[in-house]
Amino acid sequence: MASSSAGVPAGVAPTSHSVHAGHPSLHGSSLVVSSGGTDHRHIASRHGRPERSTVDPITKEVVRYRLSTIADEMEMTLLRAAYSVIVKEGLDASSAVFDRSGNNIAQAAAIPIHLGCMIPAVETVLRRWPVDEMAPGDVFILNDPYAGGTHLPDIAVIRPLFHSGRAVALAATMSHHQEIGGMVPGSLPPNATDLYQEGLRLPPMKLYDAGTIVEPIFDILRANVRTPDVVLGDLRAQLAACHLAEERIGELVDEIGGAELAAVMDALLEQSAQLTAERISAIPDGTYTFTDYLDDDGVRVGQRIVIRAAVTIDGSAVHIDFTGTDEQTKGPYNCVPASSIAAVYYVLRAVTGADIPNNSGCYRSVRITLPPGTLVNPVEPAPVNSRTATLLRLCDVLFGCFQQAIPDRMPAAQSGQLLVMNFGGTDPETGKLFVTSELGVGGMGGRPGLDGVDAVEASASNCMNVPAEAIEMESPLRVVQWSVWPDSGGAGRWRGGCGTEKVFELTAGEVSANYRGERHTSRAWGVEGGADAPSSRAVVHRADGHDDELPSKTMVHLEAGDQLRVALSGGGGYGDPLTRPEQDVERDVRDHRVSRAEAEDLYGVMTDDRGHLLADATRDLRARRAAQRSGDEEERRA
Repeated sequence: MASSSAGVPAGVAPTSHSVHAGHPSLHGSSLVVSSGGTDHRHIASRHGRPERSTVDPITKEVVRYRLSTIADEMEMTLLRAAYSVIVKEGLDASSAVFDRSGNNIAQAAAIPIHLGCMIPAVETVLRRWPVDEMAPGDVFILNDPYAGGTHLPDIAVIRPLFHSGRAVALAATMSHHQEIGGMVPGSLPPNATDLYQEGLRLPPMKLYDAGTIVEPIFDILRANVRTPDVVLGDLRAQLAACHLAEERIGELVDEIGGAELAAVMDALLEQSAQLTAERISAIPDGTYTFTDYLDDDGVRVGQRIVIRAAVTIDGSAVHIDFTGTDEQTKGPYNCVPASSIAAVYYVLRAVTGADIPNNSGCYRSVRITLPPGTLVNPVEPAPVNSRTATLLRLCDVLFGCFQQAIPDRMPAAQSGQLLVMNFGGTDPETGKLFVTSELGVGGMGGRPGLDGVDAVEASASNCMNVPAEAIEMESPLRVVQWSVWPDSGGAGRWRGGCGTEKVFELTAGEVSANYRGERHTSRAWGVEGGADAPSSRAVVHRADGHDDELPSKTMVHLEAGDQLRVALSGGGGYGDPLTRPEQDVERDVRDHRVSRAEAEDLYGVMTDDRGHLLADATRDLRARRAAQRSGDEEERRA
């Protein structure tokens, strides 16, 4: 059972049952209200329990991959047409195809948390505009976290896809816009205390009405963001992706017919539901609990935030309950249900296997309890701009639960952060306002049989890094250093992936930057004897020679000559470090993943000043460490 300073499993108990009441319709889902809070439960289908499919299996697979290709083509269209660095370089955008009832059918290989978040966005639009009341050329937009959105920079664009006058499907895209107004450039203030400080709020509305542009919405956006050309350019990229989807779905319907397409969609949902239920059934029944923490909320500095979950496996059903999680925060680390649900969906997909078709059928076996007024289900107008850090910690907590049930399949904790940092100011050369974005990444946790991946965010966010050249082209910033941070991964039989260290220098003028880090006080935990990763840190090296150590959340003011150094932690280690093969540690030292001192202290491996293994000295040191452990164990038993 895993235990560390960062993550705390609270034990395993026999399976328990709870009674829930109330099943209001939610377009293929039920919203169940219980005394424990709000439960979001995806039931069998919009018609009740599905019957076994009679669709030809070859046709089903061909159409499945055709739909996935359409989603991928949407994504590539969006990325290639985008203006902002965070989308065209960081790939912070997603695309998907839905059926008429709002079930996700196909997803691009993009941002997992977006793909989960788009389900509530589409459901929200369908509640207000039933699909049979939509017209060809309608396009809907929203970003309101309390009306189907996630946080204000993530704008969803949804379009019904018509063929011969009938809507046969829907297309949806979600992009992180680098600017949406609010109190700071980039619209991610780490010290926000309500939603109104975070930017422009767009409730679900029509962006196009039967093919006619609703100009006032574009006017409102243009008047309320600092970089309107970039924002509207990214929005048009989303529109282009949805337009392409209608063309491609139309071609597919021409080939197989609308009725056959609907039947295949239902069959794919049924297949995913059945396969997911089978995988869940293979997990031992029981209730598994785990606790982890956020450093603080950026407002109540130093007051850590508790995130607790209980995962109950009962046959083929799973109940995920966040009761015990702290109340909603004053600062912007709250997660509205769309985001909290997305974390659950991501972990469930990771646990049950990538070979299952990725659609809404995967979630029919899960019930989710999100107590109202807590971090995972805040009350409006609680701020939410930094919800990604919370969402990633929710994933860590859920993996911590499953690690107790299936330890041979679960990794140690990831770095637990995707540092979206915006720099904004006036370019002294052009006199124009600019906003540029950085996507800082850590490392992944060690896993059975493999080390964690270095310098990557490949979990629920799955974003790419932003090249130094892109940052330098768009701003008076210079990237002075960008490297893997040695010793930042937790030691283990399988080492945690190392994080990164990056230094930005302002060459002219002044800028403000929003630093929204994590794991400065908490740590990415190791499992099965693996060590925690070290803490992250950030410091400003001022041009006058003095240094300012930064808390994990703050606004930073930089002047010409100042440097901002950001060191992001890696993932936790898996297994006993003293069992890591000597040659692997030698390679780590020579590759500058592990220092000579850490190799000796944590792994019991001695190397020379060129990083070559000292075999005899290593055998002696490891033997002494093993004897010391044995003596310590005997002393404890005595």
